[in-house]
Amino acid sequence: MTVSLQQRYAPENRCFGCGPANPRGLRIESFAEGDELVCEWMPEPHHEAFAGVLNGGIVGTLLDCHGNWTAAWHLMRRDGALKPPTTVTADYTVKLKRPTPTDFPLRLTARAASSDGPRVTVEAEITSGDQVTATFVGHFVAVGPDHPAARHGLGPYSGPSPS
Repeated sequence: MTVSLQQRYAPENRCFGCGPANPRGLRIESFAEGDELVCEWMPEPHHEAFAGVLNGGIVGTLLDCHGNWTAAWHLMRRDGALKPPTTVTADYTVKLKRPTPTDFPLRLTARAASSDGPRVTVEAEITSGDQVTATFVGHFVAVGPDHPAARHGLGPYSGPSPS
């Protein structure tokens, strides 16, 4: 896929982390590689906590948005849908393993660890060079048409109910 999932399925999305239509956002782009989603992202000086180190809140936002797309992509593939459902974050945990440098591109990788109906658990990490700087476990849920996110997202979830 040469076009990111965000550009392909949500070009008008204004999310701070992943919205292509947010000129002041992080504008991550997620691409499928096998069973994972990957993202290469280059920090800028205004993303720093202090000289040369990425702000921890930005680390969390990167992983949350990339994880959310991983959950939606997983559900789309699992259910044979033509587009991903709108998913929202239920919770997540980030472990900051070491400072995340801002002088090199970062690589985000994420995969669905498990799913049950509209719920998906995602595991992800950020690497800089060959160093893992942060790890992530997030829980996401696809939402129906009555949820506010569905009115501004990809569409409501219509897959199987949890077992």
